[in-house]
Amino acid sequence: MAAGRPHGPNDPSLMSSLEMAVREARRPGPAELAWNWRWEFGILAALAVSSGLIASQFGLLALAVTTGAGLAASTAALLCWPPARQWCIARAWCLITPHRVRAGCVNAWVQTRSGRLPLILATTPAAYGEQVRLWLRAGLTAADLHAARDVLAAACWATEVRVVRSPSRAQLVTLEVIRTRHPERLQLTPQAWPFSRHGAGDGLGDTERPDTRRWPGGAVPAPRSNPEEGLDDWRGPAPVPDDVLSS
Repeated sequence: MAAGRPHGPNDPSLMSSLEMAVREARRPGPAELAWNWRWEFGILAALAVSSGLIASQFGLLALAVTTGAGLAASTAALLCWPPARQWCIARAWCLITPHRVRAGCVNAWVQTRSGRLPLILATTPAAYGEQVRLWLRAGLTAADLHAARDVLAAACWATEVRVVRSPSRAQLVTLEVIRTRHPERLQLTPQAWPFSRHGAGDGLGDTERPDTRRWPGGAVPAPRSNPEEGLDDWRGPAPVPDDVLSS
């Protein structure tokens, strides 16, 4: 019996969903907790080790000067160099989004019957936001995440969350957290302004040919008021009567 939110009024997972509603999510163990906070622990460890080395070798004054110089350089780079600012923002979202996904899964009941949440393997930046790769534990399916995508989008402070199932492994799912939408390009048609009736490519088929006829002599005659006027010039000289030819 699948867990997660019911997908319809007669969904067989209704009883399991009621069970999840009254069951609290299981607290992660030490190994899972260390995996979930690995980047934060790594950053703190690197800062602590570097600060200890500087303080032991050069004293607290040198540590204060180094810290101030580092903060000033970082602030100047973020303010004056847009690529550095975008890189830092993208990496910050990669640290925040996994925790927001776990919070969304807790509130959307995307958990096993024992209260275990999906395992987040990695989070990478994308042009639209982030890609979050999940490992679904036994008892969870991609349909559970798809039914809770609105809750996950609100939890991640995003515009939309899309669920992409792996084509070869059912337990591997990718969440596309969309924060930036790129407007679609307008598809212009030949009938739309400013295109004329025969725009690019003239709208002709393979067997059609454009009209390239020219006026005799290369000059276009002036407009005339009488429709019969000037027909002799166009059709050539008038025929000679037979009595004139016989004489």
